[in-house]
Amino acid sequence: MKKKMVLLLFLCCSILAVTAQTAADSLALVAADWQVTPLEKGILYRKAAFASLYGVPQEVSIIEISPKRHRFDVLIHNPKEETSTVARRSGAVAAINGSYFDMKAGNSVCYLRRDGIVVDTTATGTLATVSNGAVLIRNGELQLMPWSKEKEKTCGLKRGTVLASGPLMLLDGKACDLSACNSGFVNTKHPRSAVALTGDKKILFIVVDGRMKGKAEGINIPELAHMIRVLGGKDALNLDGGGSSTLWSVSLPDEGIANTPSGKAERKVANSLCVYE
Repeated sequence: MKKKMVLLLFLCCSILAVTAQTAADSLALVAADWQVTPLEKGILYRKAAFASLYGVPQEVSIIEISPKRHRFDVLIHNPKEETSTVARRSGAVAAINGSYFDMKAGNSVCYLRRDGIVVDTTATGTLATVSNGAVLIRNGELQLMPWSKEKEKTCGLKRGTVLASGPLMLLDGKACDLSACNSGFVNTKHPRSAVALTGDKKILFIVVDGRMKGKAEGINIPELAHMIRVLGGKDALNLDGGGSSTLWSVSLPDEGIANTPSGKAERKVANSLCVYE
């Protein structure tokens, strides 16, 4: 009986510890000294550094876009190029790296369809388990939606672009079920990129840096979903991360890179999400 009481007390303390940690992280996000810089009309850049967020140092960079003043597009890089290079050349005002790709071949390994033409399909394995969401862009408007290999087979979109990625983290303000996703991918802290829609109809391009010991150590998917919801996100989709994570604006200094890529230089990628006036 005594052992059962000790076990029960331990479990209760563990639950309280997790709750307290989540509450502490929520408070840290709300109370953070966010550096806010207006860029183009209808675009804000926010950046904050945290001594401890989800248990480690973090640096978070966000570009907030008013969709009424801007249109969105998926740029296909062929061959692969840096997000900043392609975005600047296309006349974009802001951009974030896109979905997963083959490092050697350079092509997307997630479903990509533009104006009725299938450019790429989703690879099997780990990516098939996590690529359960997609960016849909029609007439320059961006939406997020659930996705699957089955939908790839029946997609009949004639106009616009679909780019699969994932996991889908939030939908209509609720956390999405991640149980079918590869657990190692979901639970390991990495640099992460994401796109989100807020309750007041703003679009957020988000990068959480990582792999920099003592400065920015990365975030896992449940933590990223929690962070985005605290910051007002309603729908949220994870994009390619790691060394690919790049946030860019034409109005920022230092080649416009808003975050600190985890590699020695900005990585060449297969596609990007871009914003235009």
